[in-house]
Amino acid sequence: MTTELQAAGWQVGIDIGGTFTDLVALHPATGQVRSIKVPTQRQDPVASIEAALAAAGLTADQVDDLVHGTTLVTNAIVEDRVEPVALVATAGFEDVLDIGRAGRQHLYRLDLIPRRPAQVPPERRVGLAERVDFRGQAVLVPDAVAIADAVARVRATGVESVAVSLLHAYANPDHERAIAAALRDAVPFLSLSHEVNPETREFERTAATVLNASVMPIAARYLDRLQREVKGARLHVMHSAGGMASPEAAARRPLAMALSGPAAGVSAAAHVAAELGIERVLSFDMGGTTTDVCLIVGGQAEISTDSKLAGRPARQPMVAVESIGAGGGSLVTYGTGGLSIGPESAGAEPGPAAYGRGGTRPTVTDANAVLGYLDPTRRLGGAITLDVAAAEAALAPLARQIGVGVVELALGIQRVANAAMVRALARVTVERGVDGRQCTLLAFGGAGPMHAARLAREFGIAEIVVPRFSSSFSALGCIVADMSYTQQQAVRLLSAAWDDDRFQALHDRMLDALTAPLLAQGHGDDVVTVERTALVRYVGQSYAVEVPFTLPLDLDRLGRDFRRRHGEIYGYATDEHWEMQSLRMRALVARRTAFGPVAIAAERAVPTSIGPCWFEPSAPHQTPRWDRDSLPPGWRVTGPAIIEDAWSTIVVPPGYAATSDAMGHLRIAEEAP
Repeated sequence: MTTELQAAGWQVGIDIGGTFTDLVALHPATGQVRSIKVPTQRQDPVASIEAALAAAGLTADQVDDLVHGTTLVTNAIVEDRVEPVALVATAGFEDVLDIGRAGRQHLYRLDLIPRRPAQVPPERRVGLAERVDFRGQAVLVPDAVAIADAVARVRATGVESVAVSLLHAYANPDHERAIAAALRDAVPFLSLSHEVNPETREFERTAATVLNASVMPIAARYLDRLQREVKGARLHVMHSAGGMASPEAAARRPLAMALSGPAAGVSAAAHVAAELGIERVLSFDMGGTTTDVCLIVGGQAEISTDSKLAGRPARQPMVAVESIGAGGGSLVTYGTGGLSIGPESAGAEPGPAAYGRGGTRPTVTDANAVLGYLDPTRRLGGAITLDVAAAEAALAPLARQIGVGVVELALGIQRVANAAMVRALARVTVERGVDGRQCTLLAFGGAGPMHAARLAREFGIAEIVVPRFSSSFSALGCIVADMSYTQQQAVRLLSAAWDDDRFQALHDRMLDALTAPLLAQGHGDDVVTVERTALVRYVGQSYAVEVPFTLPLDLDRLGRDFRRRHGEIYGYATDEHWEMQSLRMRALVARRTAFGPVAIAAERAVPTSIGPCWFEPSAPHQTPRWDRDSLPPGWRVTGPAIIEDAWSTIVVPPGYAATSDAMGHLRIAEEAP
């Protein structure tokens, strides 16, 4: 049986960001598209979704599939608004969170605490008399008395959520399953390490399991309310590996939603890269609060499992996004180190001073307004009137403190912001053995296209693409994302002593677990695709290299591919024995969402206005403004120029040119001298 997602009504993607909530809606039968943006109601994300639907002129019963990306889990962890958790660990290992890795979070700041305190205090740690060795052999099986005692001690803590992380449960989860069966009547929420992070490294696995447990009640309440109040639409949730999952799966592993918003943007970037046939892309998402960058090669974003949230290991397969606290709404300060941008943000209320909503502290957006990039005669999205005088007033005190003019300060703010972004681009390219200068910069988010050209010049990138729906790109990513589930499992098999039966048994168990929710949703085996990646390292190495492979597994080819990739990243490779440390698998059902070409009847376009913009402190340039929605395919705009849509502004500096295509994307490149 093959069951595709319904296509009679609207397909809607909604991304709730720290400043704005974005919506992109597609009606597959008619090709009609709607895109809107509303201020995020931080205290009520469900109300943000309802406001976005209302602004788009849609009701929930008109929507077939609503795919949602959210920062709910991330914000709860970063702001430390998580629920209390009890931990059940192997007796003698209850204090693993205190022991940690013996490293300092701030190496040279002795005035700061070495690391954050353990998330579970000693009084809520419960030891269970059991033991499994690293091969998965049971050394001590927990008896009924030991299990009953552990359950009684958990009940005494009074918590709703329990994390269970037993020694070497990744190799044999039987003991975790036994204690979980006994705990199900005692607490409503259970987080098991062999489901959250079935890998070695006891501290990281336990920390991730506890972190997952701490947000389970928050996610469950939110998803339950969302399903009750947004009736009629079939709900899906973006997860951090760049796909979408059912609310039920997300409620069991809410930690997988931690980067769902940035992951949605990466999903859209991969979709556009494939559409345009671009092999290597750097996605550059500059929103109101943060800037996120990610490397995409061959239509696939790099996946990482070593991410941290608020200093705590998350250990989930996540798109390898490098995030910095520098967005359009980031506050600008001046200290002993000079100008600093972020991570504190003006948010949506009051927002930057240029929004005219009472903001008085300087932001990156205010700098762009002073430079003339933002048009004060138009209303952003029909909702926000720009106040350049307020932006100048916000920057003036800082300019006087430094001893420069307001325009000079604004240009300096832009350079400092771009420098931070250059460092982020380097981390996702140079540190991964990739020459970022050979990539295409795909810029989106409300502020990304304003900084893209200058950023590309500083980093040495030749081509920039500003995609269609650039200001609501993460919402677009929700629509085009595949339905998928991802897991990474410890293997620990040596090339010189390979056990094919053991590998095959582990592979088949993972495959069954990953395909089960897809089959339960009505998708047939014939539409399920499985992607396999081995994490391989030389014996004794700390970190592994990702090597994709197909079945039947060819060990010789896997070894050759590992050495080639190792050479690309580290500059050398040897013929030493290697081991498969872990296996990552992704089971997916591909979405076939297609947007038609833009419908622009005009053969010519004319500027809507001409005004001064500053690109250097000496003098402004008289710069034409163009309406992006009126540019016919193939139309070329030479810089200096400003191209605008309802919510975003694309800056084409002097020496650059932008060309529109039939799908509504803009290609920007430096002109030959």
